[in-house]
Order: sequence, then structure tokens, then C-alpha cells
Amino acid sequence: MRIWASILTVAIWLTPAYSKIDRKEVVQSFNPVRHASSNSTPVQVGNGNFAFGVDITGLQTFMPFGTLSSWGWHNSSLPIALGQTSPADFTGLDWWNHGRLVNYDQSNPAEPLISNWMIQNPQRINLGRIGFWFGNETVTETNLSDKTQTLDLYSGTIVSQFKVSGSKVKVTTSVDPDSDSVAIQVESDLLESGQLGVFFDYPYPDVNKFDAPFVGVWNATSQHSTSLRKSQKQAQITHNIDTTTYYTVIQWSGYASINGPLNSTHRYVLQPRGDSSLDLTVNFSPKSNQVGDDASLIAKSSADWWQDYWETGAFIDLTRSKKESATELQLNEAGEDPPQESGLVNNGWYGKFHLEMVVWHLMHWGRWGKWALLNRSMPGVYERFLPTSIRRAQDQGYNGARWGKMSDPSGRSAPGEINSLLIWQQPHPFYLAENEYRAFPSQNTLQKWDEILTHSAEFMVSFAWHNTSTGFYDLGPPMYPVSENTPPNATFNPTFELAYWRFGLTIAAQWKTRQHLPTPPSWLHVAQNLAPLPIINDTYPIYQDIPNMWTDPTTVYDHPAMIGIYGLLPPTADLNLTVLHNTADKIASLWDFAHLFGWDFPMLAMNAARLERPEEAVEYLLHASFTFDDVGMPIGGPRVATPYFPASGGLLLAVAMMAGGWDGSEGARFPGGWRVDVEGFEPAL
Repeated sequence: MRIWASILTVAIWLTPAYSKIDRKEVVQSFNPVRHASSNSTPVQVGNGNFAFGVDITGLQTFMPFGTLSSWGWHNSSLPIALGQTSPADFTGLDWWNHGRLVNYDQSNPAEPLISNWMIQNPQRINLGRIGFWFGNETVTETNLSDKTQTLDLYSGTIVSQFKVSGSKVKVTTSVDPDSDSVAIQVESDLLESGQLGVFFDYPYPDVNKFDAPFVGVWNATSQHSTSLRKSQKQAQITHNIDTTTYYTVIQWSGYASINGPLNSTHRYVLQPRGDSSLDLTVNFSPKSNQVGDDASLIAKSSADWWQDYWETGAFIDLTRSKKESATELQLNEAGEDPPQESGLVNNGWYGKFHLEMVVWHLMHWGRWGKWALLNRSMPGVYERFLPTSIRRAQDQGYNGARWGKMSDPSGRSAPGEINSLLIWQQPHPFYLAENEYRAFPSQNTLQKWDEILTHSAEFMVSFAWHNTSTGFYDLGPPMYPVSENTPPNATFNPTFELAYWRFGLTIAAQWKTRQHLPTPPSWLHVAQNLAPLPIINDTYPIYQDIPNMWTDPTTVYDHPAMIGIYGLLPPTADLNLTVLHNTADKIASLWDFAHLFGWDFPMLAMNAARLERPEEAVEYLLHASFTFDDVGMPIGGPRVATPYFPASGGLLLAVAMMAGGWDGSEGARFPGGWRVDVEGFEPAL
């Protein structure tokens, strides 16, 4: 898992209370407990850039859950056919755009091989599997008894206990906060007799859009290679996959021997003897000869890091509420790159992250006072992606930087019609930067975001098309709005994107004023002359002149993004609250909630809160289609794999707003009758 964000308890009662919260007691009251392995989600430990998912044994004995990292990526071999042998052979497709042809990165039917290769590559890889070896005995989970497993959230430690062959086994699993290292501490008489060991196994990368709940192919042994090098109480396994190579360094205490690979596999076995305990550390790295701390030191470092995490930043306690059981939440969101939709649990969209989702994945860190975690990736990712984004805009005839969508770590956006025509990711840097400036109003904040915001604004201004018949600047066509399900050549002036464009350009001008720099006149001119928010029958539609807004089933099927103009976003100048209330009522009565994505419910809740409908906000957060499993993993729903972490990030973002209020309406905004203790929340924009 990337990292747990905060425990969130959803309950019912309110009396404002601001006494010092016993955070440890609250956190540990929601420690996940299992008595059997899940076949869909692991229990995990991690540090934000590395994650280790386990089954009921505290390892990956029966369930090959992922060991995933920020750096672990793989490119499959390039296709060799029709002369298409490199990404440079990809040409994309041209679309008419206001009287000119614009080239977009879209799959070209004349170039199917290289188009598919660019969509599927690179893939995030499962670094390896670690599990228990039971000698020559065939053991399945049904052979275990007295199984129990607890994730102690306060220390970031999993404790697993079970019996096998009449003997007890206790396993403590943790991850180093500062390296890609797993610490495993095992206690059992079976170790002393040589009946219990630890295996290490390696898969070949799979190429699937969704690789869940497991990542990799375990029977393609001839397509990759491993080798073992042994020394005193240490071994190194080298894994070669095409042109990708990485290393596993294993260190242990006491007497043990390691051998393998076994029987034409990539499995190695560490077999201890003579002691009833085993301390083991396993480090994964793209570099050879990495050496880490021993298991006990890693366990202590983990406990220290997590204690500091829980005791700093904002916190909310609803455990004194009585009417509803609480819901515990985990979140994978704190690496050097924005997370893919499934974090470091499995692979969705080939492991690539979606740049339009960074606010839902990441902004909660800032709202909960965890800026150091947000700053792991922001604004660094935008700085890294700036050259490719400038080139993308230039190739299409625009100024500035056009941010991509489904991105790999280099900033290359995978080909696709939606990927290339989506635009709502463009103002995200303004939202992130303005929130950071409110927390840290300094020249340093202004300077570190200025280049990114300048290039973002330049594209937004040049993308807006001046409609001489109306005198306004339009957005699109062609384009896809947030909902991604409208005809791109007929979609223009989408409600959310218009409001977000105006918000972004307004912040862009303020950013220059704060630095005593001139604001380009075009920024102000476009911001002041954008098309007004469209209205149909006294409601806000998805986009201007959309037919059958509230009667076409396909229209009320996807993201109700227009509601985000007063929820996620603060109000813009042309917002009409009466129309917004009407829109919220229409959505509540007509929308197909069963097919929403997880972050839609927090977006609806934030809108309800701003509309002074706190009971409705809570109803959205407790909606039957907005669900989490027994360890807090957000259920993906009918169209995406589980877990789907924008749901978690959105939930934390909504609760932060309800706990801290917003400009002009500060303070907790929960329904009457709730009992709430909050610490450290600032008002939202």
C-alpha cells in the first residue's frame, strides 16, 4: 500500500468539542483484524514508495499479492512489423479543430502495433513474492487453525498468528520508512526443526489493463531469468526481465541456508535450523549490493515514523458518536509519483497514473496538514513533465504546456481518444498551488510554482477559442469533459471546465500580483470573457446545448461534474445559487448512482455541505454504492478494479471541508446531533 492517510470514523451526533484527542486510542480502535485471507485485497505495510501486501500468514504464502514500488517499471519488447519499431514511428490522428487540423496522440488504425505498445508500456511490475515453505508437506490455508491477523495502524506493523501441524507460528511484518525493505520476524518451533522456511519467487510482467488482485505471470518461467549469489547470512537474487534488471538482498540472523531456483522455477528457499526465531530483512532495489538495517531496527523505525504521522497534522474523532458504526479507511497516496488508481496494491491501466486525478488522490494531504507527503510528488511531477507538456502544446499549435492524462513516469501520455481530448486536468496546478500558498504564504511557495502556473495559464488562454458571433471565449470542441461519455465533436463549454478555467486564470493573475510582476493582459481578458456557465431549464447541464439533459439515461450515467463548481471549487463570479440548488435536486432524484465512481460521492457531499445541507452530505458519504472493505480498501464498483483510491482521497477531502469549513463559513459543518472532536483543520477555499 502506498500509505495510510487517516482513520475516518463516520458516525452520527454533534456537539462541538475541541479537547485534546487521544489519537493513539482512536487510531488503534480501528485496527483491521482478519481471520482468513481475502481473495481480493491484501493487508499491507508500506512507506509511500514501496508496499508489501500479505495474506493471513503475514507473508504471501497462499495469495501472491503485490510487492510494488515507485521505481519498478518494465517495457516489453518493441513490435517488429511494418517498419514500426520505436515510439518515433507513431503518428497519431488528426482532428478538425476550429478550421485547422490538430494532431492528437490517438491509436491509428494504420499503426496498430506501435499504438498498442505505447498504451501498454511501461507496466508496473511485481518485484517478487515472499511466503512460507513447509518442507515437503503440501499445506493450504485450510490446513491452518487459530488464524488471526491484526494491522496495528499506530505502528505500521502486521502481527499474524496461526497453527500448522500443531505448532504455533507468529509473524511480525513491517516496512522501512526510508527504503524498499521488508522486515519479517518469525517465532515457531518449526523453524528449529527445519520444517518451516521462507521462499522467494518472481513473476514475469503481465500486459493487462487491469492486473488485479494479483500482478504478474508465474508460469512464464522461460521468458525471464534469476540467479543467486550467497555470502555469510546474506544472499542476493538478480532478476532479469528483457532489458530490466533489479536485485533482492536477503539478510538473516542465526544459521540458515538458501538454495534455488527449484525445479525449473524462479523460486528460492531459505531454510533456518537450530533456533525457534528468525529475523529477516528483504530489500528490493534497481541497484546491486544494497544493505539495510536488521529487522528489529526496521520495526522500531516504522513504529517511530507512524507515531509521528498520527500525532501531527489534523485529526478528527467521531468515536463518541453513538448512532452508527464507524468506518475505517486506508489510503495509498504518498509516493514520488502520483498514484495509479489502485495505488501500490495492484495494477490498473497498466500501472499508469491519471494526471486528471491528482487533486482527488493528493490534495487531502494538504488539507489534513501533511504537506511533507504532498510535497513528495508536488510540484516535482509537474516540473518533470513540463518539457513533454510544452512539446505537446507546441505540436498542436498552442502556447504553454498541455498536461497529459494517462501518464508514465517520463510524462508520456498513453495514446487514446479520451486521453488526448480531456482538459480538466489543466487547472489542477492552480488548485494545488493556491492551497499551498494559503498554508505557506511565502516567496518560496510563489517561486516554486510560478513557472508551472505560467505555462499552464498560457495554454489555457490559447486553448480558449474566441467566438466572434457571441463575443465570448469557448472551450471546445473537440473535447471530452469530466464525464468522458459525451460526443467530443459536439461538446463545448462544459460547466465544470468553464468554472475551473475561470478559477485557474484568476489565480494565475493573483500569483503574478503577489510577486509584483505584470499579469499578461490576455490572461485577464480571457478570464473575464469566458462563456457564461450554461443553464438549461434553470439547472446547470454537463455542457452547453446538450440535448435531453435530464431525460437521456446516458447523460445521467457518469460523473455529475457540474456540481463540483460549488463544492470542490469555491464560487466563481457568475455562479447562481438558485440554479445550483435546482441542479443538486435533479441529481439527487435522477442520477444513476450505482454507476458512479468513488470520488463522485465526496464531490456531491462537498456541494451539499456548501449548500448548507449537512444531512445530505452525510448521506452521500454513507451511500450504499460508496463502499469500503474490511481493511478500508475502497471498492472499485462495476467499471474499475478494487481498490479504487480516488474514493478514499475524495472522502478525506470532503471530511476535511466538513471539519474545517470554508472561507466565509469557518468551523465544523456536520449535522445537528453529531459529536465531533477536530484538531488542526483550516478552512477550504
